[in-house]
Amino acid sequence: MTTHQPTAGHRPTPERPLPLLAVTLGDPVGIGPEITARTLADPATIALGRGLAVGDAAVLRRAVAVCGLDVEINAVGAPGEARFEPGTIDVLDLGIAPADLPWGTVDAVAGRSAVAAIEAATRAALAGEVDGVVTSPINKEAIWAAGSQHLGHTEMLGELTGAAHFDTMFVVRGLKIFFTTRHLALRKALDQITEERVMASIRHAATALRVFGHDEPRLAVAAINPHGGEGGHFGDEEITVLRPAVQKAAAEGLGVVGPIPADSVFHQGLEGRFDGVLSHFHDQGHIPAKTVDFDGTVSVTVGLPILRTSVDHGTAFDIAGSGRASHGTMAAAFRAAADFSRFTDRIRATYGTAAAR
Repeated sequence: MTTHQPTAGHRPTPERPLPLLAVTLGDPVGIGPEITARTLADPATIALGRGLAVGDAAVLRRAVAVCGLDVEINAVGAPGEARFEPGTIDVLDLGIAPADLPWGTVDAVAGRSAVAAIEAATRAALAGEVDGVVTSPINKEAIWAAGSQHLGHTEMLGELTGAAHFDTMFVVRGLKIFFTTRHLALRKALDQITEERVMASIRHAATALRVFGHDEPRLAVAAINPHGGEGGHFGDEEITVLRPAVQKAAAEGLGVVGPIPADSVFHQGLEGRFDGVLSHFHDQGHIPAKTVDFDGTVSVTVGLPILRTSVDHGTAFDIAGSGRASHGTMAAAFRAAADFSRFTDRIRATYGTAAAR
């Protein structure tokens, strides 16, 4: 696998070709195959990296037809067989899902194909055959119907790589956003925001910032309550939980400040005052990122011994098969993976030991 130095970018040479990225098709009857096809047929995108689709060749051919793309599909049995020729999309063909599955329906065969694509792409990344994995959306009901016990992509990747701990990092216009909690009801999430959990989240976020190129990371911790609680009048979590955690983390030498009111901290981060912001529940971090740049917000799973980026939207069953799905989010995830591939060595060095335990 190509080794990338932590620079702002690189020109391909025979010794350092463009990064090779495995791009899963996601659920075969969702928009994943369409946005993957459009991304891997886009000259502006593939100028940054070599994209290898992972899924079913029949499914990808149907997506190409639906999108009206003038490209050929080259089915391969291993990443090393891909040609990456103009006018061709290479696909690691799994041969699971046929081309005639009904669009936009929960289907166990589609779920099995989606899971198999994730497994194949992850194996290739762990083996060093690809520089990173870019994932299309999957349908949770479909993968459960196929027998998967995982809640979703991230949990599946954690088990496949043996990661001891993993987190979601959003990237929007250079700002990294982290989460103390994510997929919990808000009432339950607030109960789980303890000093210890915030401390752990600060440490994980600081590590991720260093891995992804910030040698002296600046992290801001968002407040929870309006106006940061107004001295306890609007809630006291800032006093009892967040501030003690920030102070202890700063005493450990971490570059962290806060809590800063959530209605301004993301703006300050986008202005360049911070490299990252720690939010505390799902929508606190999602809303500002997606409002600023919905298509440009990329999800990165940190803590894995491999690079993984993803779109941050669902399968859009309502428009699947229409050819109308925008590939902006997939293109952004591909670009981010191509850029972050220069940190592959850091990712393996930092998170590989934990995964090996």
